[in-house]
Amino acid sequence: MEPDVENVETLIVGGGPVGLAASIELSRHGISSLLVEKHPGTSLFPKARLVSTRTMEILRAWGLQDEVERAGMPREDVLAVGVGTSLSAPDYLRKAAAIAEDAAQSPTYTYLCSQDILEVIMRGVAESASDVRFGTTMTDLRVGPDGVEAVVESGGVATRVRARYLIAADGARSGIRDRLGIAVTGPPPLGHMVSIMFDADFDFLPPGRRAALSFVRSTPGGAIEAVDNRRRWIMQTGYDPANGGSADDFTEEYCLAAVRSAIGIPDHPVDIVGVMPWLQQAVVAAEFARDPVYLVGDAAHVATPQGGFGMNCGIQDAHNLAWKLAAVLRGEAGPELLATYAEERRPVALRTVDESLVNAMITFQMMAGRLSMHEAIERQAGRRGSEGLVLGFHYESAAVIPDGTPEPAPADPYRTYVATARPGHRAPHVWVSPGVSTLDLLGPSFTLLTAPGSGWARPAAAAGVQVAEIDSAEWAEQYGVGATGAVLVRPDGHVGWRTQSADFAELAKALSVILVRP
Repeated sequence: MEPDVENVETLIVGGGPVGLAASIELSRHGISSLLVEKHPGTSLFPKARLVSTRTMEILRAWGLQDEVERAGMPREDVLAVGVGTSLSAPDYLRKAAAIAEDAAQSPTYTYLCSQDILEVIMRGVAESASDVRFGTTMTDLRVGPDGVEAVVESGGVATRVRARYLIAADGARSGIRDRLGIAVTGPPPLGHMVSIMFDADFDFLPPGRRAALSFVRSTPGGAIEAVDNRRRWIMQTGYDPANGGSADDFTEEYCLAAVRSAIGIPDHPVDIVGVMPWLQQAVVAAEFARDPVYLVGDAAHVATPQGGFGMNCGIQDAHNLAWKLAAVLRGEAGPELLATYAEERRPVALRTVDESLVNAMITFQMMAGRLSMHEAIERQAGRRGSEGLVLGFHYESAAVIPDGTPEPAPADPYRTYVATARPGHRAPHVWVSPGVSTLDLLGPSFTLLTAPGSGWARPAAAAGVQVAEIDSAEWAEQYGVGATGAVLVRPDGHVGWRTQSADFAELAKALSVILVRP
């Protein structure tokens, strides 16, 4: 008996944060999707914790900022890093991130909300607007020039799914990427790692020894990470197969000893909650797309955990891709627009993975004793702030119209973000009224930002573009336009076109270029 056939516009394989982000964004653009995830539920392990400023801005646009902040950990308590022989050792040092310096660059800011909690929040939003099926595995896939045909199974029941596009959010060991024969590039695996989740009371530690992340040179060495900042923690450590090490070594007895060594108190009460082996890598797929299949998240790039970039980079992949798929499916854009996904996101992924590797090398040097505790804390704390990386990236593709202005060149492009409305960059944040940012004026469509009385409202309406008139000298200066200029922001919040003139006919032309219309 042939399985039932279902037709959707987009099939998403993988129900982690990136797949859920793709589902949410497609729904915002009115595109039908089916998300399938082989596991029966969301992650039980907090694989990621840091939500970057840019991802928080996306969550704010989805109306989730407040919920995530209620579920996460207070910024002032946890955006800090520590180093020491153990959490209790006399040589332990702690240094906090520069919140006051970075917070003004966005209406929100970096937050810590563990992945197991974030996925539950995102799943609720995705399920409210689209078809999301956990406990469902893709067992067969055929790719053709006009779409994909897949077989998905749940509870012994098979269903044939036809979709115009497939989004592969199936993780670092992506079966879809392997099926397409897409290689990954990067160094060999950096280490065989184990995450030990445990329950313990850290109230005995004074405030100066409490941090979201502490590196300890205990036996075995590793990192202690806050999960809920109350009783739930994770120790990240590793083993070396070349020396006979194995994930099987991590018995409950061994894990208890490792955690207590990291705490620095041999008999401290500890309960082991779970153990998860994983491979530390820094690789990027050679291709991000083979139409009609698009790789996102760990299927496209795997960063080291140092810096907390992986999940965030993946969510922004989905944010970039969704509006382009929607525009093509609605017939508003030429199919060549989809080529700009890889053009824009792969360079960002390469830089992100490289920066995560720099962070990992600092950690390796510290754990090997090649850095003093003071050198280690300065380098680790200096890399905790990364707004230049997470906000300052920009796109160059057919979907961006250059205006000839130079790219900002800060001395430290990893650490320092320079706000600019230069085409290709994220539209800068400016408060336009109490509690309302320029970013809050943007939606799932193109938005034209301009000054009141500039004359752009009528041509924008004729072009089907949302318009927001901003009466603010700070905005005009930040965005580089005068009383007659305008800035066209794409649905992903990046500037597509900017003009200082009042040549209204240029708007329709700019849209055609950005949408790569024939």
